[in-house]
Amino acid sequence: MAISSGIFRCDELNGFAAVNESGEIIGCITYTIDGKDCEIISLDSMIENKGIGTALLQQVEATAKHAHCQRIELITTNDNVHAMAFYQKRGYQFAAVFPNAVEKARLLKPAIPVIAENGILIRDEILFSKVID
Repeated sequence: MAISSGIFRCDELNGFAAVNESGEIIGCITYTIDGKDCEIISLDSMIENKGIGTALLQQVEATAKHAHCQRIELITTNDNVHAMAFYQKRGYQFAAVFPNAVEKARLLKPAIPVIAENGILIRDEILFSKVID
């Protein structure tokens, strides 16, 4: 995963997985903790609108609180309108916009597409943040 906060190998990060009755992974989340900050690196749910993403997010939030973090941050791209709505509904706020950040990420990972499936040019990164109570 190449984002403005760094290059990450998600298979080497801390995280949680949701599995179905057959033991198949149906969702996963990865994160890092650095001092008082927790950063969510990836969140994937193979089945939408079943609460899997929310449950995984809540598990990371509980872990970050237990580790005495003060906030959780994550980055998504401007085309990911579904993720923007998802995080805002769960108390995350826009904290910063990084114009043209994806161009820099493409230098490290050329496979990042130029245009998303929804037709939006993938160009900017958006930082979301949530203060932990």
